[in-house]
Amino acid sequence: MTAIRKGLFGLGLAMWLVAANVGLTTATSRADENPVVHHVKYTLMVDRPIYADIYYLDQEPPIFSDYSHNPYQFVPNVKVDLAPNAPWTHELDLAKPDQWAFFTASTGTEPGTPMFHCKLAVDGVVVVSKDGAKGVLCSIRHW
Repeated sequence: MTAIRKGLFGLGLAMWLVAANVGLTTATSRADENPVVHHVKYTLMVDRPIYADIYYLDQEPPIFSDYSHNPYQFVPNVKVDLAPNAPWTHELDLAKPDQWAFFTASTGTEPGTPMFHCKLAVDGVVVVSKDGAKGVLCSIRHW
């Protein structure tokens, strides 16, 4: 009789662990299907007119290796005429802005010192603000 009780106890424990694991797996997969999305806004301003060279992340890679193998698939380049009252902006939604949100601007081959001012906002809050005479990087990623 003792062996039967031990067997039943072990079977019950195993069934409980399986049920608990199924619940955790289901909760995790549901969270992965609907990640929290954050609204990101890039803004670039200048003190003096310039034809700027801008690289910016415009879509979040599914996995880092996709970005690593071909970053320009996710980071296009635009050349933009900027003036003091004509900033460049770009808006997008990212699940992980702390890992992916960034843009950079430079004078490229253009002469002059425009004095760049960049802002990166997440969900309406400016999280990075930087200045640069001939170039600037606005980023919250840590790599």
